[in-house]
Amino acid sequence: MKEKREFRYILCVFLASLCFSTGGLFIKLIPWSALAINGARNLIGATVIGIFILVTHRKIVFNKRVLVGALSMIGVTTLFAISNKLTTAANAIVLQFTAPVFVILLMAILYGQKPGKVDILTCCAVLFGVVLFFVDGIQAGNILGNITAVLSGICYAGVFMMNTGENADALSSCFIGQLAAGLIFTPLCFRETDFSLPVVAAVLALGLIQVGGAYILFSIGIQHTPPVTASLITGMEPILNPLLVAAFYGERVSPLSVVGSVVVVSSIIAYNVWLSRKPSGQMS
Repeated sequence: MKEKREFRYILCVFLASLCFSTGGLFIKLIPWSALAINGARNLIGATVIGIFILVTHRKIVFNKRVLVGALSMIGVTTLFAISNKLTTAANAIVLQFTAPVFVILLMAILYGQKPGKVDILTCCAVLFGVVLFFVDGIQAGNILGNITAVLSGICYAGVFMMNTGENADALSSCFIGQLAAGLIFTPLCFRETDFSLPVVAAVLALGLIQVGGAYILFSIGIQHTPPVTASLITGMEPILNPLLVAAFYGERVSPLSVVGSVVVVSSIIAYNVWLSRKPSGQMS
């Protein structure tokens, strides 16, 4: 019975990763500005999470840690939407996937948790992969989109840390952040002109599936799924995301970006595998 319960939570993380992976495709399919898209999807997502909170009788927590998490949520969703419009979906999601490196740096700065040798080697490997993206960005004119994607990775690190420390509440951070982003940016939708059925359907899918549903599944699954296991499962997102865009939108990735993707994704996954095998309390 215990194994079945654990599998259910792992399945929730897996399904959340699948939902997250649809973001690049839906954003590409919607001919709106990035901020309008982000406002609409966050408002819908906040509504979904709000209903979930009401049904499950959970309380919304508001404190300094929750606020920092909410600001991280606003940053990552906004910057990811912008980067998807300025660069390829592959570049946007893989550069966002550098978040664990920024988690290492933030833990060192905020909590005095000094990185070990493996941490530093991982950071260097990921940095090398990022450099390949920027060389490619200069050649293809995607440099601004790549910079925005890296900034989204920094904010994503804050999202990963939403449960860090006392009085933290990840679901409250998600709800408050998405509601704030929705209220701020949704009015920009009135400037748009294309409200055809395919466009509206894509916007609804972003809000219901890629934001609201995904974060509910993730918040449930992460409660009883080890962080390393969750990190490995979500590692499928930077692979599946560009594949969906290539299959249904026809976007192709340059050879240099492919090499950068392999370096970044393999480095993060290898780091998580190493963490899972490291004895508790052992220095890296």
